[in-house]
Amino acid sequence: MRPEQARPVLLNSTDPSLVFPDPLHAESPLIAVGGDLSPERILQAYAQGIFPWFGEEDPILWWSPDPRGVLKPDAVHISRSLRKHAGTGSWQVRLDGDFAGVLDDCAAPRSGQGGTWITDGMRSAYLDLFAAGHGHCVEVLQHGQRVGGLYGVAQGALFFGESMFSRVPDASKIALVWLAKHLSYWNFGLIDTQFLTPHLQSMGAGEMTRAEFLQHLALLKNQPTPHAWQAFLSWDDVFWP
Repeated sequence: MRPEQARPVLLNSTDPSLVFPDPLHAESPLIAVGGDLSPERILQAYAQGIFPWFGEEDPILWWSPDPRGVLKPDAVHISRSLRKHAGTGSWQVRLDGDFAGVLDDCAAPRSGQGGTWITDGMRSAYLDLFAAGHGHCVEVLQHGQRVGGLYGVAQGALFFGESMFSRVPDASKIALVWLAKHLSYWNFGLIDTQFLTPHLQSMGAGEMTRAEFLQHLALLKNQPTPHAWQAFLSWDDVFWP
């Protein structure tokens, strides 16, 4: 008999159990409302395939979409135009450099968007995750200036992508390729993109059902990951293997 589908639950911010409902049988992408943004709660959410996403005026909202946007690190697509562009200009890429700066650039106003979901509370929470070794970022620099990047959280051999930005053409694509190639080198199995956008689809991302994603998560979340994120691959290894 199929278990009764769970509806979104109201979390208590003082509840020490940090228990989320099982998203496998949720009837909507919204899993829970409320709680807090402590590193412990966010990591527990990721461990169950759930992530926080809400606006300035909203309560804390916890999501697990179905289908789920994903990218396999070894399947990232590098178009001929991107490969050509990567070979020109003064590009530099850093891993885990200025996490706060990447976070702020991702939160900056963008054309066509009314606001940001990276609230002060979210910013503080992910800075704590970075300080604890769970948060990571990629910076793309040109002539010494940061022009693109992304950040997210690693749990086991799965990387949960949170946001990316680009100030010049292809900068966020270069960041994603750099990330994917290193994650593949480190035997990561999946990049969670949460949702599938045309931009991500052009880079090789696709979708899987929530059930499939949770199966992958169960296998990957407890696998070992690098203790320190450093760039082991050269530019040529990344873009011209």
